[in-house]
Amino acid sequence: MGDTNDHSHRATSLVWAEHEARIRARLEALDPDLGRYIEDFAYGEVFERGGLDFKTKELLAVVMLLALGSPDEIRTHLRGALRVGATERELRETLLFAAPFLGFPRVVGAFAQLKDVLSKERAAPRAEGGERDES
Repeated sequence: MGDTNDHSHRATSLVWAEHEARIRARLEALDPDLGRYIEDFAYGEVFERGGLDFKTKELLAVVMLLALGSPDEIRTHLRGALRVGATERELRETLLFAAPFLGFPRVVGAFAQLKDVLSKERAAPRAEGGERDES
């Protein structure tokens, strides 16, 4: 596992982007080991496996979190999917595809989150270097 920390940092940086410090602080406040497990295993091992690109993994994460009814995490992975190249249309189609399997109420909630994420993405001014400034 020698470079797991490098891998988890790369994956969390891609998915969490400018929200990384806030997400880390939230996890640390819940339990320091939980945050480390999420970073080392979910991001350092699972997200870094080959076979699927990051965009596909993020679209899958959105649907699985939708199935679990995890709204905060869905929001994180909706943003993450956009960061790794998913389009608004791909996100919408992913949510629509989930509706007959997971139920319309959950999908309606996810669409509300997507609308909010897209609104904030569009409204956030770009900082120098093309990154969004959300301070």
